[in-house]
Amino acid sequence: MPYQLTSQGRPIEVYLFGERGSGLQGKQIQDFSKLRKQCIAEGTLFEDPEFPACDSTIFFSRTPSRSFDWKRPHELTNDPKLFHEGATRFDVVQGELGDCWLLAAVANLTLNQTLFYRVVPDDQGFDDNYAGIFHFRFWQYGRWIDVVVDDRLPSMNNRLLFMHSKEQNEFWSALLEKAYAKLHGSYEALKGGTTCEAMEDFTGGVTEFFEVQKAPDNLFNIMLKGYERWSLMGCAIEPDNDVTEMEQDNGLIKGHAYSITAVRLVEVSTPRVKGKVPLIRIRNPWGNECEWKGAWSDRSPEWTLVSENERKELGLTFDHDGEFWMSFKDFLMNFNRLEVCNLNPDSLDDEPLTKVSKKKWNMHVFESSWIPGCTAGGCRNYLDTFWMNPQYRVTIEDVDEDDDDDLCTMIVGLMQKYHRSKRKLGQDCLTIGFAIYALNDPDNLPKPLPKEFFRYNVSKTKSSFINLREVSCRFKLPPGSYCIIPSTFDPKQRGEFVLRVFTEKENKMSEYDEDVGLKNPEEEQQNPIDPSVKSAPVQVEQNEVEKNKEQQVKDFFASVSGSDLEVDCYELQTILSFALRQEFDIDEISLDVCRSIIAMMDIDRSGKLKLEEFLKLWVDVRMWKNVFKKYDRDDSGFLNTMELRMALNSAGYRVNSNILRTLVLRYGKKEQMGFEDFLMCTIKLKGMIETFLEKDPRKTGHVNFTLEEWVEKTMYS
Repeated sequence: MPYQLTSQGRPIEVYLFGERGSGLQGKQIQDFSKLRKQCIAEGTLFEDPEFPACDSTIFFSRTPSRSFDWKRPHELTNDPKLFHEGATRFDVVQGELGDCWLLAAVANLTLNQTLFYRVVPDDQGFDDNYAGIFHFRFWQYGRWIDVVVDDRLPSMNNRLLFMHSKEQNEFWSALLEKAYAKLHGSYEALKGGTTCEAMEDFTGGVTEFFEVQKAPDNLFNIMLKGYERWSLMGCAIEPDNDVTEMEQDNGLIKGHAYSITAVRLVEVSTPRVKGKVPLIRIRNPWGNECEWKGAWSDRSPEWTLVSENERKELGLTFDHDGEFWMSFKDFLMNFNRLEVCNLNPDSLDDEPLTKVSKKKWNMHVFESSWIPGCTAGGCRNYLDTFWMNPQYRVTIEDVDEDDDDDLCTMIVGLMQKYHRSKRKLGQDCLTIGFAIYALNDPDNLPKPLPKEFFRYNVSKTKSSFINLREVSCRFKLPPGSYCIIPSTFDPKQRGEFVLRVFTEKENKMSEYDEDVGLKNPEEEQQNPIDPSVKSAPVQVEQNEVEKNKEQQVKDFFASVSGSDLEVDCYELQTILSFALRQEFDIDEISLDVCRSIIAMMDIDRSGKLKLEEFLKLWVDVRMWKNVFKKYDRDDSGFLNTMELRMALNSAGYRVNSNILRTLVLRYGKKEQMGFEDFLMCTIKLKGMIETFLEKDPRKTGHVNFTLEEWVEKTMYS
């Protein structure tokens, strides 16, 4: 079970590395407190089996050209410390790894002590309870994960190779980088990225991305408001085609990521004019003399126009520490990208953040996945399958404060999961995006929206499709209801995602899908919904052929069951194989199917079916058989799983995309489903839904099971 942190009286769940629900199953569960106690009791230093001190921990794509020494801090210095006089942005210096994007985010994190100590807990160090083990917390796709590492660090000639502090005896930044590398599988997995990715993993916030040359006219105001609300910000310059990181004459580095550490309007005074100048404070993660050399740089004449008190308030220094000021005008001329990470409501609950601003975003989070043959419909270019993507309804009613146009701000972020850890498998990011459709009469529209809706309605707005971890956009929309449809660009692409929606005022959001349950096929026929999605119910015809078939099956049942007129699963297997062999290319119905049928129909828990129970079953089997044949359009003996929802609708079942995805994963194979799997699928569905409805006679949608009841119901099904 996850443990809890308390944030301003509100609990925040934190999962252990490898724990069920952490998204890192298959790993050994690692509890920092228990492991540290164990090491202290045994007098040993922790060695992490999940992230060993070997070459594959650093590189996954190649063998290193040189050997590394893995050394603990006390082997590198006589007096190792986790923190030396606290944690500051100057503790973050880049090593040989190409992860300047990560360093820029770490430097930003140090500006906010509350957020920093959520990521870097202060219950550890090199003092009395030292056992060679440390832990760090990262936000991953809707949950916080506690990651444990040992303190063996890659080094050469007694110097750390990767991220480190200017102080040789301070190690929090090096250990933080190691924990982040472990989370993603290796140090090499951290090469190349965007600052917003790490800022989100440190805060759980949502990031906006701006191309500076195409930014809105109020960009400085957006940055200033963000700074006042503790938003984390980073910026970058596009690389040169021939050189990855190239220093320019003005001191800035092409192909490099920087932190923005302050945004201010600074009072200047000259004999002729007084006023405020928009300035940006920026830090190079290299932490050296590679700084801006233009106006407002260190020791530039412009600073003589600023009073001494103002300079003290700004904390102005002229050290070769990688940090510098520049005018907003020069910022626009020299930088290409800006990333702003808006903090989520949980982060903004903490002091001292609320002393700066009481304003918080309203947020909803949903997790789902695209499964080929089920919910991976691709973008709107693929009309036939687009509607099969997961759909979400959001309703916004109150306009923003001080909005003259009576519009509502909505930020939508779509994030795909585990893309860095998949690099080992040679997998790149999927190309993802989303579309937003206005719902003019949502209560009278079918759920989910069918293909015909998208044939005749254009999207209200949409994102670009990009092969990045996250696609996010800010929109200004009139109050109303909208449907958000996240998708990959191409259909049939597998992936998991998190969808987050931020609004200034309260919003209502839910999955836009039908309720799970059983419906009477006749009732469905009296109230048809869009025939392109909700197919007509399949009936069992009572003609002479069917009557003769039924009589044959009854006679065969009597011959197999004997005098007690009851059959067990083995006898049922014989009967169904006899009844269905002529219509399907099967020698024998599987025993698992027959066991599930017995469990579904066996009211008295005898392990057998009476003739009356079998006759009820035979009506269902004939109907399921007809449904399958209807959707086996090419008589191949298989139905396409993309049609499973419609087939189940025809059989009187109502399933949403979550259940549909589960059924395809459990019973489908390569986007197809054979008759036996379809039979097992429908049997399980009927049995589980009826079990639930028996416990919910008032149709509240909620039931209580004891552990004994739950085990009995699920095991005998």
